[in-house]
Amino acid sequence: MANKYYPTIGLEIHAELKTATKMFCGCKNDPDEEKPNVNICPVCMAHPGALPVPNKKAIKNVIKVGLAIDGQIADFSEFDRKNYFYPDIPKGYQISQYKFPIVSGGHLAGMDVTRIHLEEDTANNKHDRGDFSLIDFNRAGVPLMELVTEAHTFDSAEVTAKTAGKFAKELQLILWYLGVSEANLEKGEMRVEPNISISIDPKILGTKVEVKNLNSFRAVERAILFEVDRMKKLWEEGKESEIVQETRGWDEGKQKTFSQRKKEGSADYRYFPDPDLPKMKLHEAFDLEKIKKELPELPGQKRERYQKDFGIKNEDIEVYINDPILGAWFEEVAKILKEITAIEIASNYVTSDFIGIRKSNQDAKLPSAKNFAELISLVLQRKISSRAAKDILAMIVINDESPLKIATEKNLLQSNDEGALKAIVQKAIDENPEVVTAYKGGKENAIMSLVGKIIKESNGSANPQIVIKLLKEML
Repeated sequence: MANKYYPTIGLEIHAELKTATKMFCGCKNDPDEEKPNVNICPVCMAHPGALPVPNKKAIKNVIKVGLAIDGQIADFSEFDRKNYFYPDIPKGYQISQYKFPIVSGGHLAGMDVTRIHLEEDTANNKHDRGDFSLIDFNRAGVPLMELVTEAHTFDSAEVTAKTAGKFAKELQLILWYLGVSEANLEKGEMRVEPNISISIDPKILGTKVEVKNLNSFRAVERAILFEVDRMKKLWEEGKESEIVQETRGWDEGKQKTFSQRKKEGSADYRYFPDPDLPKMKLHEAFDLEKIKKELPELPGQKRERYQKDFGIKNEDIEVYINDPILGAWFEEVAKILKEITAIEIASNYVTSDFIGIRKSNQDAKLPSAKNFAELISLVLQRKISSRAAKDILAMIVINDESPLKIATEKNLLQSNDEGALKAIVQKAIDENPEVVTAYKGGKENAIMSLVGKIIKESNGSANPQIVIKLLKEML
């Protein structure tokens, strides 16, 4: 009988913080700077005698994240030197935190958080110039938040991967909502690094590997699935000893991981408190209660409010959670419409039709909440058909005009006048005796062909529901 394998996952996530200057100097923090080595100074280049000064806003940003996930903000914290030599670290060590992180504990998206600490980012290695590398130090010294989760064991690789992906997405949303980081994975402003192991006993952890610098949520999930499968195969072949603690990379083209180097332990980094930086009494330096009151509505809170106030589908809610600008606009629409039924219909038009239009037309923009609400009201009042509503929506996302005005000018208003429609309905009945015979013979759907003819005869103005009602009465 084959063994059951239990995957265990722990996440390390780095996010560059949005500040005006770098972590320990006054150089500009500009992730969009394309010219190399312009945002540098003696401090971030580690010139002799240059002394670092902590960036207070970066520390406050980490505190905000800690409060947002119900973490414990440390009273005492300090910076440490993490010693290792790479060309992209000018000092030969990285200023980071070890024993006394700013945040301990917390939870998010079904995973518990161990710690959140603050450090400085490394420089950028450029490998595109041939058989040598160049270094751009603009990024060296940028404030970098690192979040580490607890190790979580699951029953399957699929659940493991989905949980990790969900956690990373939710963290990105929190960083956006707090305004502390752009957290753009493609630009490297947020990097996800899963630590993965498997075991045949859920109480015993296996040898872990770390997959470094994943820059998409899809890559996170696929790298985890690949690693669990790779480890399972080694176990099944009796080669579990070949699973070693190491750092691996992810090859997007081949959809597989590859070995990079053996993984260091904390002792290898020879941590010790940085003598150039002061100890921090965070509860004295920051008013934590005030910061907590300043926190915006967070994604989880917004989900609960949307479910309670709007009654819309969970899939729709996620659209607004992931696009805060669209969400704020939709709330304005909801305030105008007020009724739950109207809000649900409005959301259907946003998530299916508007988003589809925006994907296909780069010139499309959000119409005013007033005009969009007017469009939904016309649908609810049966003054325009669903088809006409879609056509008008495609117009108002380009030129933000009154839908009623457009419907009037384009002759898209539906006729609800039964008296005026009866003559058209009778004409359709008289000209299509075979359909009448089929309907009276028990084929009720046969009259739908008459509905189309009547709407066409009315130049699209006939209300389909009234047409069906009249047909059934007159037949």
